[in-house]
Amino acid sequence: MDEKEEDKSAESRDQHIKYYRSLNEMILKMHSEINVAKDEAVKKHLDNRIDALNKDKKRIEQMFPEIDWDEAS
Repeated sequence: MDEKEEDKSAESRDQHIKYYRSLNEMILKMHSEINVAKDEAVKKHLDNRIDALNKDKKRIEQMFPEIDWDEAS
C-alpha cells in the first residue's frame, strides 16, 4: 500500500489545528458521558473511541512538531 504524502501547507496546518481542537472537545464530552454511563459496554466503547481520537491527535502532533499543542488547544 502506498503512503499518501502529507500536506503541510499553511492551509492544512490551520485545518489540522481546528480539527485538533475539535478532537479535544469530543474527548471531554466522552469523558462526561463515561461518568454518567451505567452500562459497561457503553463505557468500554467510549474508552475505545477516546483511544482512537488520542491516536489521531498524536498523528497531528507528529505531522506539525513545530506547533506548541498545549497552546494551540
